[in-house]
Amino acid sequence: MSQIRLAMAATSTTGFESRVGAVRRFNRLYTRRIGVLEDGFLGSPYSLTQARVLYELAQRPTSTATEVAADLGVDHGYLSRILRGFIERGLVVKTASPDDRRQSLLSLTAKGRMAFAPLDEYSQNEVAVMLGALSIADQERVVAAMRTIEGSLCEAPTPQIPYLLRTPRPGDMGWIVSRHGALYREEYGWDERLEALIAEIVASFVRNHDRERERCWIAERAGENVGSVLLVRETDEVARLRLLLVEPRARGLGIGARLVEEAVRFAREARYRKLTLWTHTVLTAARRVYERAGFKLTQQWTHDMFGKQLSAETWDLELHQQ
Repeated sequence: MSQIRLAMAATSTTGFESRVGAVRRFNRLYTRRIGVLEDGFLGSPYSLTQARVLYELAQRPTSTATEVAADLGVDHGYLSRILRGFIERGLVVKTASPDDRRQSLLSLTAKGRMAFAPLDEYSQNEVAVMLGALSIADQERVVAAMRTIEGSLCEAPTPQIPYLLRTPRPGDMGWIVSRHGALYREEYGWDERLEALIAEIVASFVRNHDRERERCWIAERAGENVGSVLLVRETDEVARLRLLLVEPRARGLGIGARLVEEAVRFAREARYRKLTLWTHTVLTAARRVYERAGFKLTQQWTHDMFGKQLSAETWDLELHQQ
């Protein structure tokens, strides 16, 4: 109460009480609009806090309970109960940290990512509908007001996640085709036959998508697509990594390595025996990522499929099951 009295003493009591009332009125309006008063957040079987825990775990390869609790500002005991329920349902897996055996690392399983994906998509669509009813000018004013609130009420600047990985949305598969065609033309001089091949790969993935054993990840930064990768089933035991791409403006952030790491982890969870990929010697940054992820060069050959004489390679990663 002393903090409230000090705040009121520093300003007009009548004006201050009016502003407090305005903030409370806005809170009631916004919590109703975004559905946090419902039994399940966004019609899901999860509470708002459970959904936020899933969100935090989906933003990075691994996390500790301490990190999640700090990011969300929740009680450690409450978080432990949520995590225990997620582990029992197969949504989260806990492993010992290689750096500190007293610390456990948390990560979403394939089942956990499947549970999070519709939540993320539905939340995106709900906000899109809300903003879509406004003019562009009003959208900008709403976003600017939110930034003002965030900047004014935060005791310290909120740490910015440089990027996030998510499942594809409408238009993303076309973006993959377009950006591969444009970037490989600009950076390596490859012709339109590459774009035709990428379009065939993407079309086959969409038509024949096996949700249990195949995935596409989109890297997003500041609301823009900056990277992609696909993992597709080749045989019951072999998966293929395809279409790794990172936009030039987002290189150096570890996005390529993170995309490959997610694909490798999913391949293990999907019980593949081997992960394979096709690349070229000129793609030096990608080759470094593959090598650091444990892939081994197994085959080399030359071709001129894209208008240039190229040295192609196959890299393989044996996925030894525990």
